[in-house]
Amino acid sequence: MQLSERKREILRRVVEEYVATGQPVGSRALVERAGLEVAPSTVRGELAELEALGFLTHPHTSAGRVPTESGYRLYAEELVETLAGGPVGLGFDLRSMRNELEDALRTTTESLSRATRLLALVSAPTLETASVRHVEVLALQPTTVMVVVITSTGGVTKRLFALEEPIDPGLVAWAHAYLNEQLAGERLGSSSLRRRLDVTGLSPVERSFVELVAQVFLDLRTDDVPEVFVGGTVGLLEEARAEELEATMRLLDLLERRAAVLELVSEALEPRRPVVHVGPEVGGGQLHDVSLVGATYGIRSTPLGAVGLMGPLRMDYEKAIRTVRAAAFELSRFVEDVYEEA
Repeated sequence: MQLSERKREILRRVVEEYVATGQPVGSRALVERAGLEVAPSTVRGELAELEALGFLTHPHTSAGRVPTESGYRLYAEELVETLAGGPVGLGFDLRSMRNELEDALRTTTESLSRATRLLALVSAPTLETASVRHVEVLALQPTTVMVVVITSTGGVTKRLFALEEPIDPGLVAWAHAYLNEQLAGERLGSSSLRRRLDVTGLSPVERSFVELVAQVFLDLRTDDVPEVFVGGTVGLLEEARAEELEATMRLLDLLERRAAVLELVSEALEPRRPVVHVGPEVGGGQLHDVSLVGATYGIRSTPLGAVGLMGPLRMDYEKAIRTVRAAAFELSRFVEDVYEEA
């Protein structure tokens, strides 16, 4: 909807004043505290028109206005478009964690929730985005072999194979070198990886052994559910106002279902810029009075996961957007280092 510049400015000031004070905002407060250089009577007329358009409402008999879901949505969307400058710092450098992806994701989640007092959600990269970094083939006993696969995201998968006859140590050493040569850098679940496991020119013994241990790679399914880190539930409850408590409890109920949490995080998977969802847009229409600010992290144009902040409609959207951008930036730098070393 096309609004005049003055209406947009007044809506922005109402949202920011209400977020800061929690009190309905009147025309006099906008002129005196928000610094609008127009007469209170002019502001009153604009407020009435914004209310008629559905962007503001006024509780009970109060003369002040508060934003509606539509008002918050328009404000947040314009903020995403106009917020300039690089991401703010979060006070930590994930690259010092080397390849400990889980620690980096957990640290990011805790930092997000601590900085904003909102609910923080961070999803791990899906399996299909990981590649093989290293393979170990170990003879634990004469008839027992263990294969360990280490991925580019730091994940470790191991599997034991029981053999009918004692294994030749030379065959184990050959398989270790062969699998690393063939598979290092190949993406899990890719057709290229499967082709590299199906090669000609091997002896019958070598082919038989490769076909046996190759099962560990084929069993790593690409539709595995990614892990999601959640932080800030205590802070969200402590900060909730009485009128926000019902929405907060609905959100916490939703978080008890893992599939629902993944759906919430997936809403942030839009490349290149943060997204803001307000009210019924969140959780497939299951949530009202709740907003989600999210952004993706990844390598260049490939999203690997998402960072999200959730909380009541009356949140500091500018801080949430800047913080999410900073977290996505730090995680992108981290995973880029991890994948380049793969």
